Amino acid sequence: VQLQASGGGLVQAGGSLRLSCAASGSIFSMNAMGWYRQAPGEQRELVADSTRDQITHVADSVKGRFTISRDNAKNTVYLQMNKLKPEDTGVYYCAADVWAHSEDTTSNTYWGQGTLVTVSS
Repeated sequence: VQLQASGGGLVQAGGSLRLSCAASGSIFSMNAMGWYRQAPGEQRELVADSTRDQITHVADSVKGRFTISRDNAKNTVYLQMNKLKPEDTGVYYCAADVWAHSEDTTSNTYWGQGTLVTVSS
């Protein structure tokens, strides 16, 4: 299973970006998909996640500005980021909880390679 994240870049404060993460490979079913970020010198933190039924959770620090959504048919999760702030700067990683085969007894978590978001003041 591979996760390919894209959409990062340099943006001014107040601007918007949309991140995408597409999963491919052996996928029987995907449960939760989410976005994490890691700022320089900081630990990785959860930004937002979504169940397969699109029950979403968004961190307090981005609530009202970021929206997570997913397209189950495309095995893709999105993160719409509006009103960006310099403190949103970091590497954004997507993750997915995947059942690779129908006979698997447990799922595994897979990570994308990360996409850099830089917000200038």
